[in-house]
Amino acid sequence: MSTLEHKFENVPEKYSTFGGRALTSNIVFNEIDPKCDPLGPDNKFIVAPGLLAGTNAPSSGRLSVGGKSPLTNGIKEANAGGLTAQKLGRLGIKAIIIEGKASGDKWYNIVVSKDKCEIVEAGKYSGMGLYELITKVWEEYPSKPGIIGCGIAGQKQMIGAGVFGNNAQNTDPGRYAGRGGLGAVLGSKRIIALITDDTGTERLQPVNQELYDTGRIKLRDALNEHAVTGVLEKADPETGEMKPYGGLKNYGTNILQNIINEAGALPTRNWTEGRFEGAAKISGEAVHEYIDKVKAKFPDSTATYNHACHPGCIMRCSNIVPYEDTGKHQVGCLEYESVWALGTNCGIDDLYYVAELNRVCNDLGLDTIEAGNIVSVAMEGKVEVNGKKLDFGEGALAVELLKKVTTDETLAKAVGDGALAMGKYASVSRVAQVKGQSLPAYDPRAIKGIGVTYATGTQGGDHTQGYTIAPEILQIGGKPDRMDVKKAELSRAFQTTTAYIDSTGYCLFIAFAILDIETGLTGMVESVNGFLGTEIDLGKYGADIIRIEREFNKKAGMTKKDDRLPEFFYKEPLPPHNVVFDVSDEELDKVHQE
Repeated sequence: MSTLEHKFENVPEKYSTFGGRALTSNIVFNEIDPKCDPLGPDNKFIVAPGLLAGTNAPSSGRLSVGGKSPLTNGIKEANAGGLTAQKLGRLGIKAIIIEGKASGDKWYNIVVSKDKCEIVEAGKYSGMGLYELITKVWEEYPSKPGIIGCGIAGQKQMIGAGVFGNNAQNTDPGRYAGRGGLGAVLGSKRIIALITDDTGTERLQPVNQELYDTGRIKLRDALNEHAVTGVLEKADPETGEMKPYGGLKNYGTNILQNIINEAGALPTRNWTEGRFEGAAKISGEAVHEYIDKVKAKFPDSTATYNHACHPGCIMRCSNIVPYEDTGKHQVGCLEYESVWALGTNCGIDDLYYVAELNRVCNDLGLDTIEAGNIVSVAMEGKVEVNGKKLDFGEGALAVELLKKVTTDETLAKAVGDGALAMGKYASVSRVAQVKGQSLPAYDPRAIKGIGVTYATGTQGGDHTQGYTIAPEILQIGGKPDRMDVKKAELSRAFQTTTAYIDSTGYCLFIAFAILDIETGLTGMVESVNGFLGTEIDLGKYGADIIRIEREFNKKAGMTKKDDRLPEFFYKEPLPPHNVVFDVSDEELDKVHQE
């Protein structure tokens, strides 16, 4: 971006088996100075589709973005669905590496198509809400391209900014690689959007078609069979009546709202309680019923559950939530993490305001997890918004708080720069974060394994880098006691396997099926090996990714002290179980000793 030039390069042999997270993290490790300013010219912004993106493997269209995080000051990979990964895969592009920093006050878009790349001025899109932006991009480029980029928050280099992606229908910019402030990195380079057009391309073909197809079909069948990832409806074996079956298709990821609430591990009102009395009102079941009700009133409404986050997804955990009075699109998708962050953790049990807060985040380019923690900290600190003191449960005023991002007020920076920044602004010390990144929707005091992942993961506070909730709460792939403090081995296994999955292009949610159904796990491995035409050792592949990520963080200045939770988790008992996080430092350090 310093010279506004581009070039195509052949993929280095050492990267031939890499995709997604494996590729972003290796490029970060090999090409970025760990000590660099994350918002300076020496940082890079890397886009890499997963290995199988652009194929017909089920649920394989995930996209990774990477760089040095301005939020954690360490290595970062964030991934999402949307259109871009599949289109880059079909274009035969393994990665896009954006480096340097444009001078002056102009903004740019990067447009990639078959054998062509353009860097075009895009000032007309600056400061524009993302719902309007994606609409105008498709008007300008009628080939219906994939779009990723940064919103107003990223353009203002606010480090709570995520990287948006458009959905398949281009009705929502809500396919977010949200974490780590990477939207600010893109904004620092004065890029608003990366537009990907795969016109004239064909589906990628595997090297070993037979092995690939064998694995693909095994995985597909396991996903359709499993109760979490399975088909929408299934016949009752006794009556033959069709009944709801797959949890994700019917209730989305927000099926967890009631489950985690029942477990007493649902962080409520800025992490002061483990149960929320209003959880059922904003749960996945409530959203399912709400969508059915609105659809009955407005049959032409686009509202739906059982919605795919990217073309080719068969788990279809996404949804589109409508306005009740018109049936028109309010937000898509309303996920568990967002509902918890913007609802439960803020004491808000009104589905309208939870969805509206999510819409504001999508429109402005904010990570919903970070934003929800920001709002809850502001509520605890009784921050003044438009002359009123913000308190828990006040949805309308919370919406106004997030909109401050668009202003030049002092408060705007506190809202856009993450929960730690809001904690300093509001004089609140209870900020749930690790390495500067806000924690997601599971309290580690009541689920010890996920706390180990939060603390020791390379990405900052992030559940997706080692989702021990599967066995600890859902009893998938095992039945460990969630209160047991010996969780180093469990977290390590999940972190390693996750690094592999994040590189394949497969959605992380395939883990539910492959943990319980052996042929599903075999199918995943066979499909990847068949596509590449070589055998990959899953464990070594994942461990190698974790190793270089930890090495980068070490060179950036991180130590064992950064692999810890905030003090309040160790000292403040969590109702209703009245437990603290009592995993020892020795146990935390064991995670990466092997």
